[in-house]
Amino acid sequence: MKSLPRKGETDALDAGYLTQFAAERRPDPWTPPPAVYHELRQRLAARDALLEMRKLAQNHRHALSQWPIVVGSVLTQLDESIADLNRRMGQLEAELAAILQDGAWAESAALVLSITGIGMLTAAWLLVTTLNFTIAPTAESLAAYAGLAPLPHDSGSSVRGRRQLGHGGNRRLRTALYLATLSAARHNPVIRPFYQRLCAAGKPKKVARCAAARKLLQLAWAVVKHKRPFDPAYQVQRRAQTQAIA
Repeated sequence: MKSLPRKGETDALDAGYLTQFAAERRPDPWTPPPAVYHELRQRLAARDALLEMRKLAQNHRHALSQWPIVVGSVLTQLDESIADLNRRMGQLEAELAAILQDGAWAESAALVLSITGIGMLTAAWLLVTTLNFTIAPTAESLAAYAGLAPLPHDSGSSVRGRRQLGHGGNRRLRTALYLATLSAARHNPVIRPFYQRLCAAGKPKKVARCAAARKLLQLAWAVVKHKRPFDPAYQVQRRAQTQAIA
């Protein structure tokens, strides 16, 4: 749009440029997400907001406790606020768990939750940000959508940089996966050896964790697409078959 010659900024001109863009690019028609998307998304967003409020209250309480004189009533107010925020977050989490168990995406939720290292909140974010894994046709394109696919850094014959992650992608999806990887790298029988191999090869921990997050996302995509719960033995067998063919 920026490359087109613009003669001003009006609604009529913008409508014309958008019409030209649609005629040239022919993007897929937009389909509104189902109701379960909003049921999950709004609760997840509300929980994030309450979490930030709780962090603020906890920091305030910690700062207050460092003063030589602490007013008891102020401390009580902060403690009551923190307790109330915990209660509200717990209520939202219970509602999220119920939707994942009985909602329209319950089958996909159960499959994703079968993966060691993925908990209820991560599963909910995965389903919301990928629209139940329909937003990308392949695991590789989904990794690119999340901003976890290394991008080439080449130009002409002089620039031969290392492939690296860009700054795009769905930030909330990437954050959920990165946090889940902290657990999967210790307990998941597929992610753990993969992560350890990268660290043993000298990769920085952040690079290894991003690679593990990408693999975790690919596992989630596979179990949903193939409608098969996570099975570590299947992953080991498939890797052995690949090596035998090679």
